[in-house]
Amino acid sequence: MDRYLVFGHPVRHSKSPFIHTLFARQTQQELEYGLAEPAVDEFAQALRTFFDQGGKGCNVTVPFKEQAFTMVDCLSPRAKRAGAVNTIKLTDDGVLLGDNTDGAGLVADLKSHGVTLADSRILLLGAGGAARGALAPLLAELPSELVIANRTHTKAQQLAAEFHDLGPVTAQTYEQLAGPFDLVINSTSASLQGELPPLAPALIHTDIAIYDMMYGASDTAFISWAKQHGARQTMDGLGMLVEQAAEAFTVWRGIRPGTKQVLRELKRNLGVI
Repeated sequence: MDRYLVFGHPVRHSKSPFIHTLFARQTQQELEYGLAEPAVDEFAQALRTFFDQGGKGCNVTVPFKEQAFTMVDCLSPRAKRAGAVNTIKLTDDGVLLGDNTDGAGLVADLKSHGVTLADSRILLLGAGGAARGALAPLLAELPSELVIANRTHTKAQQLAAEFHDLGPVTAQTYEQLAGPFDLVINSTSASLQGELPPLAPALIHTDIAIYDMMYGASDTAFISWAKQHGARQTMDGLGMLVEQAAEAFTVWRGIRPGTKQVLRELKRNLGVI
């Protein structure tokens, strides 16, 4: 039976085995999917061992995405742009292909919620790996402007300069931000600590769409804050998790699984519904 894993540290909380088991059942694919939590300095050896022992593919999550980028034999265009790899496939001719499905998962989830990206003004909070993975897919949707804001402004400036050839992307400090924005995406991990990015409440209005890449059994700190200030459409990253997994499954198996029922099952598993 074909074997797949998710590598991360920590990774025991991962919902990827749950998701991919449902995808396999739905598409009648025979595979098994497990967890691997090597020590931070042992990832390279663990990855090589997995494929030497017949592994077919894997997902890679924090903190190994940038390291995986350096270890594969070839990169997809979106992985090159992202500078990180979250999906690896062993091809039929023995090549390790590195891909990045995070941004595609984000855009798919936004569209599933009816969010219009074309001609919209988007604010992206954060300038780390999650933001980097999202930029090219977001810019491909032809927004009127995409603004990056980050606590360390120079990182936002560097990221905007790197992606400027793909569309109208700029960097601003939190103090410089002026609305209205149609969509705000929080790519920072602040919600994991119950913290908030330093965003002015005045930027929130009733017609804005709010997206937090983090998720939990209840509203994240950022979503709760946005609701308190009048945002009516708020979304967390659970749908993105399922959509990027579906994209990875397609890379591995050549068949696209449906996501709606799997997302409902995942919410039920988490106690969200």
